[in-house]
Amino acid sequence: MHISSLLERHAHRCPALLVDGVEPRIEADRLTAYKLVSASEDFFQGHFPGVPLMPGVLMLEALTQAATLLVLSRPGASPLATASLRGVDDVKFRRHVVPGDRLQLEVRVGRERGPITRVHAAANVAGTVVVEAVLVMAVRQDRARIHPTAVVHPTAVIGSTCVVGPQAVIGPHVVLGRNVMVGASAVIEGDTTVGEDTQIFPFASIGLPPQDLKYRGERTRLVIGVGNVFRESVTIHRGTVGGGGETRIGDRNLFMAYAHVAHDCHVGSDTIFGPGATLGGHVAVEDFAQISAYSGVHQFCRVGRYAFIGGYSVVTKDALPFAKTVGNRARVYGLNTVGLVRRGFPPEVVTRLKRAYRYLLTSRLTPSRALEVIDGEAGLACAEVQYLVEFIRSSSRGVTLRRPNLRAGDTDE
Repeated sequence: MHISSLLERHAHRCPALLVDGVEPRIEADRLTAYKLVSASEDFFQGHFPGVPLMPGVLMLEALTQAATLLVLSRPGASPLATASLRGVDDVKFRRHVVPGDRLQLEVRVGRERGPITRVHAAANVAGTVVVEAVLVMAVRQDRARIHPTAVVHPTAVIGSTCVVGPQAVIGPHVVLGRNVMVGASAVIEGDTTVGEDTQIFPFASIGLPPQDLKYRGERTRLVIGVGNVFRESVTIHRGTVGGGGETRIGDRNLFMAYAHVAHDCHVGSDTIFGPGATLGGHVAVEDFAQISAYSGVHQFCRVGRYAFIGGYSVVTKDALPFAKTVGNRARVYGLNTVGLVRRGFPPEVVTRLKRAYRYLLTSRLTPSRALEVIDGEAGLACAEVQYLVEFIRSSSRGVTLRRPNLRAGDTDE
């Protein structure tokens, strides 16, 4: 438990920190903390000189800080929740607290109603109760936290529980959903919508103008779904009028450091982009695809569902779904069997896809004839094989069907 970070969300500042530590915790609804009362405390200098006593209001403040630790660290509590004291009931002061005492602070959750939690609190010294009270705590979980050095335009919409880090810049047309994390020095500009639970790491550049020489500053969009992760220095550009005016990112995608998505790209959901992976303009990447480190996909290409693009590859035609596409220029290394098994594909589906790829890659049939054979073979009938056939037939740039030239040491599954 990070005491200082939790208490930072409570209305206190040093030198008013009155909790020195927390005892090992067993129950989620109870907490024991302590305060070591030292003769060097500032308040002893003027509170009954000659007979120094800890003021009763500071005993209650110590209990309040312990109660803050309790309510903010309970299971299910938002990391952005804040707590404040709304009232104190049934206060009883039992004895004095003097320098050298170890004040043990015991708090437990009582009745709860909406954002209001009643906390039963007691402090004791050497087993003797010195003060007890019922603290009325208000817990709020919907406040955005924006660093004082961040530059956020007044018309930007910042969702509840968002965190905006130091030196971050958020432009006038940006909309952030709930619980979006924006790292230090990240920039979000343009007509950009970011879905909830998305993490944008430091120095990422989201929604800036495209690097298309035909772009003349017209209003275009970037739409990002929920649960995405954009690591350090990722760049995502908004669309162009000629390309439909919109770049779109789905849900739960991971973009590792320095990945780049150019204008008018459409990325599905649950994809993974390795470090430096790059999409040219107008690229479509379908669900569950993986583009490995420093690979580039040419503009207007498609990357099929569950496709695997190996590291440092150059893709200039549509990359087949379910397959391993690797190299410069990229060639097909067969079905991505390991990846499909990890994704939970049934063995019978993997077997049918393997047979379909044998017709496409190792038979002496032309591509069009291979598709006819796959279509006509009842033993290959399944949704995945049908999608593969339709993907190839609908390609406008053509698909990569070239096998690699195997050399010593190469493997081909």
